[in-house]
Amino acid sequence: MQMKGVIGGIYSLCDWLMKLAYINILWIAFTFIGLIIFGLFPATTAMFVIIRKILMDKDEIPITKTFWESYKKEFLKSNLLGLILIISSYILYINISFLRSATGLINLLYYPTLMVALGFFLTLFFVFPTFVHFDLRIHQVIKHAFLIMLMNPLSTALMVIGTFAVYLLMTTIPGLIPIFSASILSFVIMWSSFFAFSRLKKQQDAA
Repeated sequence: MQMKGVIGGIYSLCDWLMKLAYINILWIAFTFIGLIIFGLFPATTAMFVIIRKILMDKDEIPITKTFWESYKKEFLKSNLLGLILIISSYILYINISFLRSATGLINLLYYPTLMVALGFFLTLFFVFPTFVHFDLRIHQVIKHAFLIMLMNPLSTALMVIGTFAVYLLMTTIPGLIPIFSASILSFVIMWSSFFAFSRLKKQQDAA
C-alpha cells in the first residue's frame, strides 16, 4: 500500500509537470501568434483559465481546445485590461521618477507614492485570478483584486514568497525558463488565490 501511495504520488507529480510544460508551450506560442503585444494578455488569461480548472479538480479537460477557446473569447477584454495595467504602471513609474529627483515640499509625496506603487504591485497578483474566477467588468476586476489583496494578507504573502521561489529556481536553472516559467508562476498565484476566494465565499454564505 505504501509503495502504491508513493508510486501514485510520483505519477501525479509527473502528470502535473507534463501539463505545466505543455501549458507553458501554449502560452509562448499564443503570445507570438498575437504578435506578442496583442497576444500576451489573452495567452496569460487562457493559461490561468486552464490552471484554475485543473486546480478545481475538474475532469480531464482538453487543454489545447480550452486554451484556444479562452484565448478567442477574452482576446479584446484581456487586452483592454492589459492596456489599463500598462498605462497605470507607466504613470506610477513617471511619478516616482519625478518625485525622487524633486526638491521642496513636493518631495514629501515620494514615499506615499511608493506605498501606492506597492499596493498596485500586490494587486497585480490577484488581477488574473480574479479575472478568470469571477464574471466582472474591467473596472470591477481591478477593484475586486485590490480589495481581495487587502483582506487576505496570507494569500498575498504566499504569492510574493512563491514568486520569489520561482525566480530563484529559474535563475538557478535557466533551461527551465522556456518550459515552466510562466505556467509554474501562474500555478503558484492561482493556488494562493484560492485561499482568498474560499474565505470570500464563506463570508458570502454566512451573510
